Amino acid sequence: MFPKQTIRIFISKFQDAIVTKNFSVGLATMFKIQNYINGKLQNALSGSEINSIEPATAHTFATIPKSNESDVAAAVLAAKNAFPAWSKLSGEQRMMYLMKMADGIEKRFDEFAEAESKDSGKPLSLAKSVDIPRAISNFRFFASAAQQFSSESHAMPDAINFTLRQPIGVAGCISPWNLPIYLFSWKIAPALATGNCVVAKPSEITPFTAFLLSQVCIEIGLPAGVLNIIHGLGNEVGQAIVEHSEIKAISFTGGTITGKRIASIAAPMFKKLSLELGGKNPTIVFDDCDFENTVSNVVRASFSNQGEICLCGSRIFVEESLYEKFKTAFVAEVQKLKVGDPLEADTKLGAIVSQQHFEKILSYIELSKTEGGKILCGGNALKPEGRCANGYFIEPTVIENLPHTCRTQQEEIFGPVTVLTPFKNESEVLEMANSVPYGLACSVWTNNISKANRIAEKIEAGVVWINCWLHRDLRTPFGGIKQSGIGREGGMEAMRFFTEAKNVCIKY
Repeated sequence: MFPKQTIRIFISKFQDAIVTKNFSVGLATMFKIQNYINGKLQNALSGSEINSIEPATAHTFATIPKSNESDVAAAVLAAKNAFPAWSKLSGEQRMMYLMKMADGIEKRFDEFAEAESKDSGKPLSLAKSVDIPRAISNFRFFASAAQQFSSESHAMPDAINFTLRQPIGVAGCISPWNLPIYLFSWKIAPALATGNCVVAKPSEITPFTAFLLSQVCIEIGLPAGVLNIIHGLGNEVGQAIVEHSEIKAISFTGGTITGKRIASIAAPMFKKLSLELGGKNPTIVFDDCDFENTVSNVVRASFSNQGEICLCGSRIFVEESLYEKFKTAFVAEVQKLKVGDPLEADTKLGAIVSQQHFEKILSYIELSKTEGGKILCGGNALKPEGRCANGYFIEPTVIENLPHTCRTQQEEIFGPVTVLTPFKNESEVLEMANSVPYGLACSVWTNNISKANRIAEKIEAGVVWINCWLHRDLRTPFGGIKQSGIGREGGMEAMRFFTEAKNVCIKY
């Protein structure tokens, strides 16, 4: 019922760079990020700060508030006070505010893209083509949904039932570091559209675009307290959000271990939970696929955003009859990918988001060798020349000769590492693909529609792509099974999550 949106919006004629008072790509300007509480920018109440590191250079470029439960309490109070007026606005009125938020991001498009690249290490070209357009799209999509969200009625011979969908009150939204504004907006927009007020926490690793969104909210005159953005550590700010009794729902995207911790706190408090967690996604390639199209798209599915997307295909299963041909072509294409300065137009892989994550990925590459793996390409840290000489870069890495039960094939690495494995038939590949504790996404590559449907039905995943990857319609439900999470986001699913259903029965 919602207008179709896709992951990309065509945006043209933006300048190559926008320099703000406090921030300019390539300059050593220190930037001070602040909380956004009750419509105002402010420091942490404790006055404490955390350094923010640019992963491409390993240099500190900003400070963020080291907030705690006191800051969260202030934000919750502001949200609670704002809720009565915000929830009583019409869908059209809320729509207008969300549209203004989208317009505000679009007006500062290059600034948001540069901030996203600097903060996360991803190529600037990727931020411009995916992250920022998707954030704009999220706000516009759910702005439209605010007007079109409807309830159901059920007629009886002597009565009529109708369902009221009412906002829950104050929602907590906690987003990850890999797609910062993309996923931040994906949570905030439906919560606001359904009449809730929000206390949100971006990742402390990538806080920059959330802060720019705070500025946009001030610029457009969003009512004070409707959206509050608190920066800080997960075990302080995130935990305080989850534990606060006035926050009725938690929407979280991040690691499975953190998700388990959140569930253990929130479930006894009977909070609504939406948890989008880890993935160890299979890519299944049959010998009747469109070969060239498959190779190029599987490369993209494996290494986009340095492999730091929960949907990336980190396990590639290829039918035996095609295996050697696919391996040769795939490795050749991977070796063409340029790793380097995120600001350079031809860079395909930027920096790993942090030193800690950089070291984790390298440790898994070493582990794969002890498990019998053969490195077909990559496998090493990379030190680009120039300003990025000290950054956190890793070559795109392809491994083969690993059993599907080993740690490298079972545990989420979340980096530019993928494993090739041959298979004999459908039953074997399904057994291998479903052997992991995760069940987020899968892509299947075949020109046999019957085969594709059989695999789609039997694969343990919340999202299945046939002959494509990350092809998104924002109306569709998104989420995983098993340790990949609970609940669904997107379209009507998100609107329902942020509301409570109340049935009203009227007897004639």
